[in-house]
Amino acid sequence: MEMQACHAHKLTNHALMRMGDRGIPARAVEAALLHGRVYHVRGAEIHVIGRKDVLRHKKSGVDLAAYEGVQIVCAVDGPVLTVYKSRDFRGLRPRQRRMERARRRKRAIGVGN
Repeated sequence: MEMQACHAHKLTNHALMRMGDRGIPARAVEAALLHGRVYHVRGAEIHVIGRKDVLRHKKSGVDLAAYEGVQIVCAVDGPVLTVYKSRDFRGLRPRQRRMERARRRKRAIGVGN
């Protein structure tokens, strides 16, 4: 599998194809890896640039506005697996367990008090 370097991370062929298909420049990937928040979700490391990141870095002179919504999925301590753009970060939240969710629902409707 051929990979290309991007900062300290390598890009898989799949990630390179997705960057081309989705029109995401290498600068956006670099920006997300350098300045984005990092989430650890389902065995992957996801670097994202959200609205708050754009605002925070603007104060220090780094303009990330063009890259808002870029999400980079990396294997933990490994290559960049895929790249996409989405402003919906709900999938990055930790998942609640079923029982905990059911208890909260019951409390909300007043059952079992």
